[in-house]
Amino acid sequence: MRQFLANAWHLGIKELWTLWRDPMMLILIVYVFTLGVYTGAKASPETLHNAPVAIVDEDRSPLSQRIVAALYPPHFSQPKMIDWTQMDPGMDAGIYTFAMVIPRNFQRDLLAGRAPQIQLNVDATRMSQAFIGSSYLQQIVTGEIREFAQRYRAAPIPPVDLALRARFNPALNPVWSGSLTQVINHVAMLSIILAGAALIREREHGTIEHLLVMPVTPAEIMSAKIWSMSAVVLLATWVAVTFIVRGALGVPVAGSLPLFFAGTTLCLVASTSLGIFLATLARNMPQFGMLMMLTIIPMQILSGGRTPRESMPVVLQWLMEAAPTTHFVKLGQAILFRGAGLDVVWPQFAALTLIAVALFMLSLRRFRKTIARMT
Repeated sequence: MRQFLANAWHLGIKELWTLWRDPMMLILIVYVFTLGVYTGAKASPETLHNAPVAIVDEDRSPLSQRIVAALYPPHFSQPKMIDWTQMDPGMDAGIYTFAMVIPRNFQRDLLAGRAPQIQLNVDATRMSQAFIGSSYLQQIVTGEIREFAQRYRAAPIPPVDLALRARFNPALNPVWSGSLTQVINHVAMLSIILAGAALIREREHGTIEHLLVMPVTPAEIMSAKIWSMSAVVLLATWVAVTFIVRGALGVPVAGSLPLFFAGTTLCLVASTSLGIFLATLARNMPQFGMLMMLTIIPMQILSGGRTPRESMPVVLQWLMEAAPTTHFVKLGQAILFRGAGLDVVWPQFAALTLIAVALFMLSLRRFRKTIARMT
């Protein structure tokens, strides 16, 4: 056992030196866990921010001016007043997401009870903004017209007083959940890339034959790649959580960071083992890239970080129980947001342990077969 650990340690140091001599891979790691996390958390497509609005105001009445004044940042940019001839070219060019037409005599017809209409043109190619923004605009315009017709501004009194309390994210800030999702996605992606690329690089450069003539076993070679690449990603994760998530983004962490990094370590063992398994299936780096894309994209989309798993088909929910990212998302959200302890997240730890052991044994078996064909 002591010889096994010594060989795995020295081989792992060799992997770290090899990675250190690869500047492009180092740049990728630094970018992904710094700017990648920051921009991914800030770029939330489900939020409406500075959506461009154009208004064709043919009425030019106090009511129409009141509607124009109700549209302001941060949801909408300052409305641009245009005429009919500018509306269609502007929307065709993608300058405006929304174009509202207030017809002539709109205020007079409204006060006369004739039920006039306002035309709202929406650029549906910008799907997220179009869906949310059209709803916002309907509420804003309807509210302004109702208050103008009633001649006073007052909030309607609901029949039931509903007290809303948003726990763990009181401001409903999408950056909080977005930053964690980015970290989880990058942990899985980088660990698969680093472990798989390390094996394929040795095969392409011919250094794998040097290892085969040394008194080391496949288990030692594979263990070295797993611990070394996991250590790199774990260090990058600590940097991302400390300096980007908590520092630059200002996201508070409610739970224990050591407990979170313990779960991250289990996820890394599982994902690096998966990366080595994919590398044994691929013959070169392009094939490995294709296999990785077919694997990592479903893991990121269906793990529950972007969309609640409860809204997915039951079959997909059961299938994704075998993915380490599914349990890592649950674990990370529970610890970092809700301050959960080991008594709450132990099922996720147990699941990650079983998945890591299963993927390690499967990858080791495949790795032995691959080496046997090379000898």
